Amino acid sequence: MTSTSINAAVDAAAPEDLQDTEHMAWAAARRRRLWRSRVLPALGIVGLIALWWAVVVFFNVQPFIAPSPGLVLKTLYLKREVLLANLIPTATEAAGGFLLGNLAAVLIATVFVHNKTLQDIFFPVVLMFNAIPIVAKAPILVLIMGNGMEPKITIAALVCFFPTLVNTVRGLESVNPQAMELMRVLSASKTEIFFRLRLFNALPYMFSALRIAASMCVIGAVVGEWIGATVGVGAMIIQATFNFDSALLYAAIVMSASLSGTFFLLVVLAERWLIRWQPENVH
Repeated sequence: MTSTSINAAVDAAAPEDLQDTEHMAWAAARRRRLWRSRVLPALGIVGLIALWWAVVVFFNVQPFIAPSPGLVLKTLYLKREVLLANLIPTATEAAGGFLLGNLAAVLIATVFVHNKTLQDIFFPVVLMFNAIPIVAKAPILVLIMGNGMEPKITIAALVCFFPTLVNTVRGLESVNPQAMELMRVLSASKTEIFFRLRLFNALPYMFSALRIAASMCVIGAVVGEWIGATVGVGAMIIQATFNFDSALLYAAIVMSASLSGTFFLLVVLAERWLIRWQPENVH
């Protein structure tokens, strides 16, 4: 075989070797992402449960103070129907507050970005209103709206509102000046600039706030149920506390945490579906 034919064979095999190398690098990066996004969180949860179990056993903690993970799991199974019946209204209130609060935040942020005078006037008012503790606002809303689901949804909406408002305003305003100038040179209207430039730029900021709101809306609904409710996870927590039923108390807390985690996961999935132009973190 001549040297020319050898070089030709090497050149023909080079692209295949390059493809194999790229595939191996992609597979290694995928394994790292899987390890960081799934395995490590699972290990953290397992470690926390193991630490909980070890503290209860080592210090001989009485069940009415802190039950063991096994007792909580048993309570979750034996009282699953009661827990699910109380979880449904809390989930409804949290979901309603999440949608209402975030929708209002996006609409008001849009108004603020297009009218700086209104932003200068009302943004400090919103900040002061947000500074009022939610446990202080909840009784007022219950007195005004009654003891139904309306005040709980409103409380959950208020909890979600401020983080989404702040992040959305920042995302809508932090547009690349060169891109903004290009849109103006092309005689784009404010509507076109908003939907084709500002909104796309604000989506990562908005989803950062929505992740916070996904868990905070459940907290708002539970706090609202503490003030006045006969059903819901919050009402069950109060009843279990007064009855010294720590196993049911912890089971209700686990249910509310699972609900927050579910909302958070839905937001993450929606973010991955909508925002596809950002590179994945492969570190």
